[in-house]
Amino acid sequence: MRRLQPAAPKAIFVCLLLTALAGTPASHGQATHPLSDLDIFELEYASDPQISPDGKHIVYSRNSMSLMRDRRLSSLWLVDRDGNNHRKLLSGEGQQSAARWSPSGDRLAYVASAGDEGSEIHVLWLASGQSARLTQLPKSPRGIRWSPDGRWLAFSMLVTEKPPELAKGPKKPEGADWAPPPRVTTRLRHEADGQGFLEPGYHHLFVLPADGGTARQVTTGSFHHRSAPTWSADGQQLLFSANRNADWEHTFVNSEIYRLDLADGNIVALTDRNGPDHSPVVSPDGEWVAYLGFDDRVQTYQVTDLYLMRLDGSQARRLTATLDRSVGDPQWAADGKSLLLSYDDHGNSKIARLRLNGQSEVLVNDLGGTALGRPYGSGSFSVSNAGDISYVSTRPEFPAEVTLWRTGQQPQRLTDLNGDLLPYRDLATVEEIWFESSYDQRQIQGWILQPPGFDPEEKYPLLLEIHGGPIANYGDRFSAEMQLYAAAGYVVLYINPRGSTGYGEAFGNLLHHDYPGHDYDDLISGVDAVLAKGYVDAEQLYVTGGSAGGIMTAWIVGKTQRFRAAAVVKPVINWYSKVLVADNYFYYHDYRFPGSPWDNPETYLRYSPISLVGHIETPTLVMVGSEDLRTPLSESKQLYHALKLRRIETALVEIPGASHNIAARPSQLIAKVAHVLAWFEKHSGKDDDEETTGGDTD
Repeated sequence: MRRLQPAAPKAIFVCLLLTALAGTPASHGQATHPLSDLDIFELEYASDPQISPDGKHIVYSRNSMSLMRDRRLSSLWLVDRDGNNHRKLLSGEGQQSAARWSPSGDRLAYVASAGDEGSEIHVLWLASGQSARLTQLPKSPRGIRWSPDGRWLAFSMLVTEKPPELAKGPKKPEGADWAPPPRVTTRLRHEADGQGFLEPGYHHLFVLPADGGTARQVTTGSFHHRSAPTWSADGQQLLFSANRNADWEHTFVNSEIYRLDLADGNIVALTDRNGPDHSPVVSPDGEWVAYLGFDDRVQTYQVTDLYLMRLDGSQARRLTATLDRSVGDPQWAADGKSLLLSYDDHGNSKIARLRLNGQSEVLVNDLGGTALGRPYGSGSFSVSNAGDISYVSTRPEFPAEVTLWRTGQQPQRLTDLNGDLLPYRDLATVEEIWFESSYDQRQIQGWILQPPGFDPEEKYPLLLEIHGGPIANYGDRFSAEMQLYAAAGYVVLYINPRGSTGYGEAFGNLLHHDYPGHDYDDLISGVDAVLAKGYVDAEQLYVTGGSAGGIMTAWIVGKTQRFRAAAVVKPVINWYSKVLVADNYFYYHDYRFPGSPWDNPETYLRYSPISLVGHIETPTLVMVGSEDLRTPLSESKQLYHALKLRRIETALVEIPGASHNIAARPSQLIAKVAHVLAWFEKHSGKDDDEETTGGDTD
């Protein structure tokens, strides 16, 4: 069996990092080595590419990692359509994002941080290179959109309200040091993972003169208007998505498309079905509105379709009835005869052209690469007046790069943000695999990472990594975490079991009222399929996953003892407590499980990993962010405490300050991977005199 190598000392990593930064070309014979933990700080990726109306330039957000500040940084860069003249647009180190071209292409509106004052809207004039701050807003803006004549900007912003108060205490004496007053909330949704307690108030739409001035609020009422607004062709109206129904708090899946007349403030609902209608885009001639949505059938997974209607809401029809994939980011072609949209298909994200008769053709593959840590679907695109498409592309060998597609030409990568790093790293190779599920012989797709220096005649440990969601998908995309696992000597397997997206509504909905369920069989069948290849040691199997992957990891070790060790990351252990404690507590009844937990406690317990904890014998690490509101710390503690009481070897790892996005900061991603590897190394069965990276359990 191939032995895992002990982790290299930090000094070695620093030395390797400095060597890479020296920039010695690969052609000069510099040796490569596997990706290391400190390399995470050197990774960069592109996001939000916006092509100019004339198709000559692309502005995008260049995302990097700060070694000293341990933060992801974002700045705006510009590149010509031939890949030349690649340059940073603005000076300074503040966060810059959300750049949008004016209709004439002479200006860029964007959002930039203003220190402790939050974010503000700025405009850059391309001819002069000068920029100006347009706003002094009390809260950060979102969803900036230009009016067709370039004279106005529309956006959404939170307008705060005074919090509710139940009782008035006595007046505090001057200079007294009293505790803060009680905080009262009466809202259904009052907190959000990554944000914490939500300030009372409502998001409203605003319009702002593009040459500066006062932002004018154009929506009112006790409703949220969070979506990006869309201008009508004549610039006299805004279209937007919101839930302005009387019972909007409890009908949280529902939303409609509305039309707002800017002259008199009149708002008209253009849709009226039970389900989400959102992302409206107006055709170039101003006659038609394309939008996304579905009829809510109260099930776990429902495919999002593209619809078309007249500007007055009439003649609505579905255009993607035969596609059977959830589509996103609809954008009109300049001639108004087709739309561009994106969707995930068999672990690969695509951009397709959809004609108004419902016929579609794929134009671009490999969209994505902005997830960075794990190989989830992601990415965005934009379209020029001539139909050129700028987008971010990825493959397992590189994260998101700015790429250009032009009619009749092969896609051209315009950036190489990691060309100074990844050519000098010996990355794992990625192999696609299909196999039958032992449950129903359904075909299941997965991917195998073979570690650097892979030799099929040797025996390797296998690490099964399970994606979250579970309504999500992995694919043939770059993944820093998977590469680090492979660099440690593991064959890494990741799979899209039933419930994953990109395989149609029926496949995605197989977990409806049955989760965790037979996705377990899919995952174990994948392990057996890799074992059949002959290069994995059946005595060296390990399993980990985060969120829904953490749920399934706990479920797996409750059902089988085949794995030497497990790392359960940010899990749900008890559905009864999860659906009454998490920030999205209101969503699960009926959509995931029949009825509420107090009406159907047996079902909630049956699908909770806590019901299997008496069968767990596998050494199990439990990891969670201390500020996680999606799968709260209390969920992880339930598993940890239960295993401690049963004298099963376990450890609880809390990532201080981390939300559900446990690897949001570079050092957190490194810490997550390091602790998983250390736990697996500790339980690998090595001789006692071999050096390991593990420590005591308590």
